[in-house]
Amino acid sequence: MPVDHTAGSKDVKDAEKEAKSEFSDALEDRPDDYFVQRKFAKAIDCHAIAQSAPFHWLALAVNDFTRAPLISLIYGVIFSLIPAALIVLVLAADTHLVILPASVAFALIGPVFATGLYDVAWELEKGHTPTFRHSLKSMFRNPVGEWGFAILLMVMMVAWMRIAALIYALYPTTSSPSLEEMVGFLTLGSLTGAVLLAVVFAFSVFTPQIMMERRVDIMTAVATSYNAVRKNMSAMIVWAALLLILVLIGFATSAVAFIFIMPILSYASWHAYIATIKTVRPRTYE
Repeated sequence: MPVDHTAGSKDVKDAEKEAKSEFSDALEDRPDDYFVQRKFAKAIDCHAIAQSAPFHWLALAVNDFTRAPLISLIYGVIFSLIPAALIVLVLAADTHLVILPASVAFALIGPVFATGLYDVAWELEKGHTPTFRHSLKSMFRNPVGEWGFAILLMVMMVAWMRIAALIYALYPTTSSPSLEEMVGFLTLGSLTGAVLLAVVFAFSVFTPQIMMERRVDIMTAVATSYNAVRKNMSAMIVWAALLLILVLIGFATSAVAFIFIMPILSYASWHAYIATIKTVRPRTYE
């Protein structure tokens, strides 16, 4: 009697398929309208977000913090050391020129190192009990993409600081410059900073979350983030303003407040990602 050797193979394949996350990394199985085709990469499509949505994300983040307080505080202490080091850098440099680039760089690089907290929020979303060990493993889900993106942001930070140094050449040479003498310096500095902030924010606001969960390449993640910001401009302006305000509050407290601010911002970023980036199946996490 002939034996069907394909039966066992089929069972294995079915088991592997069922084992995949419901928000699988297998992007090749997605329908054509799941992507927005851009010139340099595919972008996963996004939802339309209300302008007030960022406040809701923060409220949900506070709830996540209370559900996993110990892990949140551990990460909060770790992350508070980063801005503390930046404060020391500013004092050692003895110049105000590095304050703005350092503040913005921390606000944008921070989410890359918040991958562990994204994992905590993801575990809560799935109804699991998050652990510190599991969150550490998440940093290696997509190491090439995640660390490559971290390097990209660091390069942007260095370029920003170099541009700030060049703009400083316009600073008046008099000991007590008048406002009229400062106009050129302030105008060019403000415009340049605003443009750089907008570009880096658009490229980074959803990229780390996408690369961690879906394991896509860096170009797909960046294109998806940019597309989502472009289509939800008003909500993203509110979200960027909240990020900046909370980061400034953290620095104003000599980095102590970052113990609470960084976990909350990380959880809120996860909720922002869930609410904005589309999945094949409807996805809610309240």
